[in-house]
Amino acid sequence: MSGHRGAGRYAPSPTGELHLGNLRTAVLAWLFARAGDRRFLLRIEDLDTGRVRLGMADQQTADLAALGLDFDPPTLTQSARTEVYAAALATLAGRTFECFCTRREIAEAASAPHGAVPRYPGTCRDLTPAQRAERRRARAPALRLRADGAQQTISDLLHGTVTGTVDDIVVRRNDGVAAYHLAVVVDDGDTGVDQVVRGDDLLPSAMSQAYLARLLGYPVATYAHVPLALNPGGRRLAKRDGAVTLADLVAQGRTPVQVLGLIAGSLGLPPAATVAELLPVFDPARLPREPWVVHPASVTS
Repeated sequence: MSGHRGAGRYAPSPTGELHLGNLRTAVLAWLFARAGDRRFLLRIEDLDTGRVRLGMADQQTADLAALGLDFDPPTLTQSARTEVYAAALATLAGRTFECFCTRREIAEAASAPHGAVPRYPGTCRDLTPAQRAERRRARAPALRLRADGAQQTISDLLHGTVTGTVDDIVVRRNDGVAAYHLAVVVDDGDTGVDQVVRGDDLLPSAMSQAYLARLLGYPVATYAHVPLALNPGGRRLAKRDGAVTLADLVAQGRTPVQVLGLIAGSLGLPPAATVAELLPVFDPARLPREPWVVHPASVTS
């Protein structure tokens, strides 16, 4: 697949309705891809089966279509690709180690560098075989990439050249399922995605994913980490913030075209009847660099 011209993608998890921030990122990903004459792909990231809601992938796809976003084949569903991930994991033999830590233990570790995303403090990196055997009796291990403090540089269309230390990211969860980092790198590589547009909260993980892509023999993508939509309290927008999904806004009398106009306005773009009409005026260099603060009154009035 990667022999085709490059691609961008939007990859929602079907765990709930898309809110305005999700829809805004999807619109941006579409604009970046189409402005660069790239294919634009949809991927359903449904590996977290405990949180997936039945029918939500169809609902999300319908919401994206209502805003005028179109996608090129293939549409990947991660739950159908377990054998592909297993094959990729096998190529990392010798570069991983078993980890028995819980997320809470990592977050609370005094030695963990304190950033937006807790870095792995190395707790299980150098366990002896006997120690691993003992811990395995109490808890199944996840597998982590042994990065050995490697440095990785990425190119970001909004943040410039960014260099950071590669984390010992999880590549297989302790339930045996491929971890997020491995799945997205393999999926992007297999479908020729060479441009990744997503929320800037994911910028810290980009260096680790780029490093993993190189290990697996894939080209490193160019990134565009875009500002998030936040509620007035400065937290990430969520369903609890009121009428922030397309269905909510339509129920209050907004049309999908008006919602698209709301998103366009947040990007400094004029209202448009279709997302395609935004292409001639789309200029990444002029995009806002600050979060979009969504005030309930401004989206329902």
